[in-house]
Amino acid sequence: MGRRSDIGQGVGYFTFESGLNGKVLVRKNRADYPTIKDRAAVSHEDLMIVFVDPATQQTRAFYTDSEGHVIQYTATFSNDGNTLTFLSDALSTSPRFRLTYIRTKPDQMALTFEIAP
Repeated sequence: MGRRSDIGQGVGYFTFESGLNGKVLVRKNRADYPTIKDRAAVSHEDLMIVFVDPATQQTRAFYTDSEGHVIQYTATFSNDGNTLTFLSDALSTSPRFRLTYIRTKPDQMALTFEIAP
């Protein structure tokens, strides 16, 4: 999987909040990318809702963004609880995505977003 490099270096933030009386985890994200070469500045917002699928008991996530993308993920936690990985469902019509959060300090996380052809 590779990192998305076509939009340049951006600045942003994300938040995680418990929702629906603890039944879901809601992640909100915003990233702003400056003007580069032949492209105007870009702002990106997205929303992800993490939940337990009652049929499979798997942790799943629904993602949607300001660009019109919709992605379904399966989420897994590492044994030590410090890494949360979202892997998109395999579809013949789109690439595969992997979003990984690693707790680096009690109140900080590192984020990696990868795309596979």
